[in-house]
This record gives sequence, C-alpha cells and structure tokens, in this order.
Amino acid sequence: MMRQYELVDRVRRYNPNADEDLLNRAYVYAMKAHGAQKRASGDPYFSHPLEVAAILTDLKLDDATIVAAVLHDTIEDTTATREEIDHLFGPEIGALVDGLTKLKKLDLVSKRAEQAENFRKLLLAIADDVRVLLVKLADRLHNMRTLHFVPPEKRARIAQETLDIYAPLAGRMGMQHLRDELEDLSFRTLMSEAHAMIEARLKDLETNSSALITSIERELTEALAKRGIEAEVKGRQKAPYSIFKKMEHKSIAFEQLSDIFGFRVVVKEVEDCYRVIGVVHTKWPTVPGRFKDYISTPKQNDYRSIHTTVVGPGRQRVELQVRTRTMHEIAEYGIAAHALYKDGRGIDGDALSQESRAYQWLRRTIEMLAEGDSPEEFLEHTKLELFLDQVFCFTPKGRLIALPRGATPIDFAYAVHTELGNGAIGCKINGRIAPLLSELQNGDEVDITRAEGQSPPAAWESLVVTGKARAAIRRATRDAVRKQYAGLGRQIIARAFERAGKQFSEEKLKASLPRLARQSVEDVLAAVGRGEMFSGDVVRAVHPDFREERKSASTPAKGEPGWFGLNKAASLVFKVPGKDEVSPNAIPIRGLNGDLPVRFAPNGGAVPGDRIVGILTPGEGITIYPIQSPALTAFDDQPERWLDVRWDLDEELHEFFPSQIIVNALNEPGALGTIATVIGEEGANIDHVEFVNRSSDFRDIVIDLQVHDLKHLTGIISLLKTKSVVSRVERVNG
Repeated sequence: MMRQYELVDRVRRYNPNADEDLLNRAYVYAMKAHGAQKRASGDPYFSHPLEVAAILTDLKLDDATIVAAVLHDTIEDTTATREEIDHLFGPEIGALVDGLTKLKKLDLVSKRAEQAENFRKLLLAIADDVRVLLVKLADRLHNMRTLHFVPPEKRARIAQETLDIYAPLAGRMGMQHLRDELEDLSFRTLMSEAHAMIEARLKDLETNSSALITSIERELTEALAKRGIEAEVKGRQKAPYSIFKKMEHKSIAFEQLSDIFGFRVVVKEVEDCYRVIGVVHTKWPTVPGRFKDYISTPKQNDYRSIHTTVVGPGRQRVELQVRTRTMHEIAEYGIAAHALYKDGRGIDGDALSQESRAYQWLRRTIEMLAEGDSPEEFLEHTKLELFLDQVFCFTPKGRLIALPRGATPIDFAYAVHTELGNGAIGCKINGRIAPLLSELQNGDEVDITRAEGQSPPAAWESLVVTGKARAAIRRATRDAVRKQYAGLGRQIIARAFERAGKQFSEEKLKASLPRLARQSVEDVLAAVGRGEMFSGDVVRAVHPDFREERKSASTPAKGEPGWFGLNKAASLVFKVPGKDEVSPNAIPIRGLNGDLPVRFAPNGGAVPGDRIVGILTPGEGITIYPIQSPALTAFDDQPERWLDVRWDLDEELHEFFPSQIIVNALNEPGALGTIATVIGEEGANIDHVEFVNRSSDFRDIVIDLQVHDLKHLTGIISLLKTKSVVSRVERVNG
C-alpha cells in the first residue's frame, strides 16, 4: 500500500507548489475513516482510494482532484458526512466527493430502464465539473485491474459495463491510454481465449519483426535529422482489442492485417509535422486514401495528429502518426491534459479561447436530457455517438461539421440547426442533387434545401445515426401528433359549447386554466383530443353555473359540419389496454371535415352492435375496426394509437354501414342471382362483388354490403346458409 510521503512525492513531481498539508490531512482522514474495512482481495480497503489517486497523479491532475480521489468512498462507506468534508477540506472538494458518492451505486448493465436512468445520473453528476468523471474512470480502472478477486458471476457483468460505457466514454474524452487499458482488461475477461490467441500472435510477430522495426526507426530518424528536424520516432503495436474489432469488422484473419505495427513521430512545432510528411512522402510511396490531417480538422475529443501510410523498407506497409509533444500528451490523456486544468493556455501555447471540444460534446449531450426524451432513448442516442467514428463535412459557407461515420444529409442538417433538419426536403452533395439518405464521405460539401412548415417523416428516425437527429425527429413527430390531438380537441370542445348554448372563446378558456390544472390552452385541447379530459368539464370550468342535461346527440344533416360520410356518428374516449368497458363519459365526435377524418377499416368495415376501437394514424385520421379484427394485432405494441369508440346513433335514420362477407357457392348458373335476391329482399345494398378461388364445382364470392347493424347482417348470413346453392358463408373481419 502506498505510504503517505509517497503520495505527496508523486504529486510534487509535476506540481512543486502542491499543498502538502492538504494531501497529508486527506490521507490520514481517509485511513482513519475506512479503518479495518477489507476489499475482496483481502487488502485494506484504504488501498483502493490510494491506487485511484495514484492513477490520477499519472494524469498530473490538480490537488483538489487527488484529494477527492483519496476521499471518494468516505461518505458512502464510512460515517463521514458531506458537511464534515466541507468543513475540513473546503466546499470544492466536498462537491467532488459528493458527486462521486452519487455515482457509487451505478449499475449500468442492469435492466434497460434502470441502466438508462443511471446513465443520465452519471452524465448529470459530471455536468458541473468534469473532474468527477476523471476520478470515476480511474476508480473503474483500478476495479478492472483487480477484477480477478471478484466472484466469477459478477466479472462478466462488470467487464461488459466497462466495454459498453466507460471505455468509449474515456475515448470520447480523448483519454486513449486509459481507454486502451479498460478495453484490454474487459476483452481479457469476456473473451479470454481470443485475447490469449491475439496476444500470443503479437508476441511472435514482435520477436520476428523487432529488427525491421528498429531499422525503420533508425532510417526515419536519420532522414529527418538530415533535414534539420528534431524528432522522436518510436514503433508501437495495436492493442489486442483493437485488432480483434478489425478482424471481426472486416472478416479477415490475423495474417491479413497490414497495420498491426505503426510508428509515432513526435516533434516540437506544428510546422515540423508538415515538414515530416514532406520528407516521408518523398522518401517512400504513399498508400492512396490513407492520409488524414487531424491537425487542421481536430476530432471532437481534441485529438490532433497527421496520419499517413507509406510502403517502407522491405515493401512493408508503415503507418505513421505525426504530432507535437503537446498533441501527444492530449492524445494520450485527453481532457485531463487540457490547459483548462493547467495554466490557462491553449494547445501549443495558443490562448485558450474555448473550452475542450470533448467537454463541449459532453455538455451538448447533457443538454439532450432537457429535450424530453425518455431515459431509454437518451441512452440509445448517446451510445450511438460514443461508438461511431467520424466524417468531416462542410456547409456551403465553409463551416466544418463533424458527424459519425454512416451519417446522412439529414444528420448533417440537424447538426447545423434543428429547424434546418425539420424543414429539409432535399440536398446537394458537392454541387450535385443527391438523396437525403446518401452516406456522407470525408470532405463532402452539403447544401440542404428546406421548406417552411415542413415536418420530418417519422420514418426518418430509424434512418439517421446521430442522437441529435433522432431526438429532434421524435420530438417533431410528437409535436405533430399533439397538434392533431389539439385540432380534434378543439372540435370536441366547440361542439360541447354549442350544445350548451355557449360561445367558445380561447380567451375565456385561458382564464380558466387553473381550474383545469393545465398550463396552456393547447394542453387542454390536446387532453380532450386524447380523451384524457371530458369536454363537459371544460364547459363547466369556463361557465361554473352551467348544468348539463344529458340527452342523446342528434346526427347532423348531410352537408352540415360534422357529417360523417355515411351519415353516422361515433363517440371516442381513450382506450386503456386490457379494459373492454366503454367510459360512461364518452364524448360525441363527428367529422370528416376536421383535421382527423374518420373512416372504416378496409376489407370488412364495422356495423352497430360490434364492439369497436379506433386506431389513430398521424396525418391520416382515425380508422374504425371491429374488436375481433385480426388487423388489430399490428398495433399491439402501439397503445398510444388506440381510441375507444362506441356507436352514437339516431335509430330513426336507419343508416347503412359497411360490411363484407365471403360466400362459398356452387359453380352453376343462377347461384349469384339467388344470393343477390336474398340480400335485396332483406333490405341490404350490394356495393361490390368479386369472384375468387374458382374451381370446377365451387367458387368463393366476396361481397361488400351495406347493412343497418349486426342483427341485420347476421340475419342475411343465416338466410344465405339455407339456400341449396350456398355451401358456406363467413363474415370478413379485416
């Protein structure tokens, strides 16, 4: 276990002005607080926060972060309190320790809803101070290093959690060195055989290629020195997990990989990076398509380097990364190396004019929490952005837009501005008209065509790859549905006021919002449209002295507002799945002339006497189905679209309703005439007749009927069954 003076020495190596007294007090306090507690390994528990602090000293973090690491388990696992930490070490350290305490019980690989909610808590906890994340990542790294002491049944869960969340999050923060170790430890636990195989191959390759690597290092160093470029050239090999992912992604064997070994060239100045590229490209032929300049266009995690691949000595492919020392530090330690936590200076001595790009991404991600997405949606969107590589595209004015690989112009539009995405109707890529679903490539210039009042199709949500685009499309779809509900609710309320003999006024309704417990008039309209609020309650809220006299609603005459096509009316209330009872407070609704037209299901229709439901289709209206219709199974997983409906009829009108039957009849002259005679004598209309499944003896006849109700239809079916030319009669429930 690290001793007290060793901790102080580690900090003073990179920070001679470290607060030695503060570090000593934290060490003694945490040691006494944890007392005789033990870890699963049998070591004193206090050894764990010390190791976490040691990891953070390697990142050269400030005194407050080191002290927070030493104390990070005290509030959760001992009798220490936040007030006591604040009093002894100050509110800054108290806030860091408290933020870490809130994350202590995170279980990111639990049930999906819990996992998503916990991920929200994780990001919210680090929203105010990213140092909370740095301590959390160091805490996870030490836990992974000692994972072999954990019971076997827990190892896979913890390793998968690390691979899914913590490792990519470290990568997004630019902490590649930490990410590599987290991935390697997880890979070793989850796929031990694959890890052992790749590690053995790497050792063999390193033994066989050591002379070649040394030769390339020497030759490249000498070539640069001749041009007066002082550089450090060092060979490196890919991490086992990175190799495994490439083999899996490209479906190739280990022997087919051409870039297992690469070389890193570290120089003093930015200008030297480009001079190195000039030397390398004139000395050895380049591999087309393998040049990437992340200095002029840094990655979102602040990574900056120039990548190139050349055919070097012995016709060996050589991958090179060229960067300055400051870039190298940021590439390895990411946000922990950023000037934000050092001397207030930016990368390579430039004034710090903006915060870390990695932290900007983190803040934008956290802002999505306020956009109304569910925890599950938020987790899904964030994981998409954590795992995908990037492409860089440009607006017509030259603005650089970084997107995940596989992004479309729709993603591009939403990355520029939400309103541009919502109104997008077309695009040009590099000056040529292209589909909105085209996959963007590095360097593409994208020009989006938009239209005012346009709303994105709901289908776009499954076609885009960025979380921002998906969230915006989902919100726009919800807003469109809400607008339709509000339009429906407005008709219902206007009709209710008309029946009550009152004048509907939005101003009066607005004054009555407190009595309805709603924030806006639109909230009331949408609630009524969804069946969550009774229109009579709205009338009484505006006119408290009104007393409704319940009576059957009359049917409007043909041509009047609200006429229902076939002169029928329905009452709609929200359907609670699993309940068959119709609400006694059902609200009469009529209308083909409104925003939500009502129609019957094709291939069967519905007739009075049927238990019926309505299915809401945004942008199209409501379709009425009989409850026994097999077509309803397609909507089982969309309960928000179900509306309960009941018949609201004037029996004196003898209205007709659509239905459909299939008659299996003898294939002989006069059979159809007999069937038509029965239907006509029973007072029903035939709309359409179709012959299907003909054979030498029988044929099926599909007949669209107009009948008064279920009793009328049943009587016709019964009479048809008595005829000698009829073998079978069935009603179609489409």
